[in-house]
Amino acid sequence: MCLAIPMQIISLDDSGLSARCEARGIEREVSLLMMLGEELAVGDYVMISLGQVMQKVSAEDAQVTWAHYDEIFASLPPQ
Repeated sequence: MCLAIPMQIISLDDSGLSARCEARGIEREVSLLMMLGEELAVGDYVMISLGQVMQKVSAEDAQVTWAHYDEIFASLPPQ
């Protein structure tokens, strides 16, 4: 099972093929190949899976997704 992680675009590369995204203080370079033809801008929220942007989401959807992940993480036993 793969999970998509909501992240916010903080920069777009000039070629339009990659972006730098951030979530909870962690930054990642991600591919935009699956989103060619879609309008993406700095500040947009996207769902990332396996280094690829899968879809654009609202800020509210990103917050709800993190809230669900926080519930899951809280239910896990300490390691």
